[in-house]
Amino acid sequence: MVAVSVKWQKEVYSNVEIDTSQPPYVFKCQLYDLTGVPPERQKIMVKGGLLKDDADWSTVGVKQGQKLMMMGTADEIVKAPEKGPVFVEDLPEEEQVVALGHSAGLINLGNTCYMNSTVQCLHSVPELKSALLRYPHSGRSNELDQTSHMLTAATRDLFGELDKSVKPVAPMQFWMVLRKKYPQFGQLHNGGFMQQDAEECWTQLLYTLSQSLRSPGSSENPDTVKALFGIEFVSRTHCQESGEESSETESVYSLKCHISQEVNHLHEGLKHGLKSELEKASPALGRSAIYLKESRISGLPRYLTIQFVRFFWKRESNQKAKILRKVDFPLELDVYDLCSDDLRKNLETPRQILRDEEGKKLGLKANEKSSGSKDSDVKMTDGEGSSTASGEASATTSQEGNPSAKQTHLTGIYDLVAVLTHKGRSADSGHYVAWVKQENGKWIEFDDDNPTPQREEDITRLSGGGDWHMAYICMYMARTITM
Repeated sequence: MVAVSVKWQKEVYSNVEIDTSQPPYVFKCQLYDLTGVPPERQKIMVKGGLLKDDADWSTVGVKQGQKLMMMGTADEIVKAPEKGPVFVEDLPEEEQVVALGHSAGLINLGNTCYMNSTVQCLHSVPELKSALLRYPHSGRSNELDQTSHMLTAATRDLFGELDKSVKPVAPMQFWMVLRKKYPQFGQLHNGGFMQQDAEECWTQLLYTLSQSLRSPGSSENPDTVKALFGIEFVSRTHCQESGEESSETESVYSLKCHISQEVNHLHEGLKHGLKSELEKASPALGRSAIYLKESRISGLPRYLTIQFVRFFWKRESNQKAKILRKVDFPLELDVYDLCSDDLRKNLETPRQILRDEEGKKLGLKANEKSSGSKDSDVKMTDGEGSSTASGEASATTSQEGNPSAKQTHLTGIYDLVAVLTHKGRSADSGHYVAWVKQENGKWIEFDDDNPTPQREEDITRLSGGGDWHMAYICMYMARTITM
């Protein structure tokens, strides 16, 4: 037995005995009896870091009379309920939506799972919903064509229906307008509507919203969709044979994860996607030559969308085939090493502040170089409360368009918030499903009109390698710092 004292908040508990033949979890249970802080919330500082539940006391090196520091919040004292229990199904429908914490499913109108899953993923972006709410209900600007205006209005109305209902919603108006704007989604086969590509639906819908939400008739920031989803690239093209070199910039709405025999993880596929070879005419050589194109991210969005390039055209069967290879993807994605040198410089300070803030939560000392800013001036966010974020990883503006007193800075670190999966062997068949993280941190699987709660470990199993649902599009939300 070793007797120690434990300091927690303003209290000091003397002569707390540790039975070193038992794991530290038993000691934590003793402290739970003394303080009311559950073992899973206890952070006890020892030599080398935090005391783990299964640590070996002999290596921890606790000595007789040693003073230990503990952090953690005690359980609240449970009060007797003033009212009797109320079942969720007995609540009014509007209150059921709040209680359940997620929206309704979408009815499949005949091979429309590609559309339903796309809508559910984009519906999870609060900033996009806010922008659509401000979109004018009547009239349109002269720069916008009628079908784009109709599709934007139908998206706004459908998002609104999903927010108000717990019962499945039939997206009939949205589907009719989508087919009018993009006739390829209305293709028929044997009298029925054909299955379509969810990534194509996602891309076309975002393109339409980017046009309509930047129009002069909208009160929203002219770069709404670009700020939310736009990724800026700077590319260098070099011909080793002739020495010719050029550079260009471009903007896209998603990164591509290219899949090959060498790719086992998302990050590897993204790196492959930033390098490519192309053959084109060389003015210096007077003939075609091989050029190497290397790209780097020069501007990041609030929401980073990644497409797994799983489908390719199979000539022998004359149809789209699917790469079933397993490619793991993380719940937390860091894209710092995919960024340009200039963007990395912009990210360095916010990243250090983020590390310091996360370290403080664990009771670690802040990095002296970057801890000059006061605690009150730095706030970590996961993006859910903020309205906008710059693609350049720096300044933001308020909803009125005026510079904010405090600015939101990107860190290059993203958290997974939605996955669109495909089950089946061909893009022209199979089934699409959306898996969306709620504000309360829980995951919901939206299989058309059937929303089902899921565990976080179920999401990481969507990496492929068989006939189960596999990730086709992943959407990550930026982890930001407000200063």
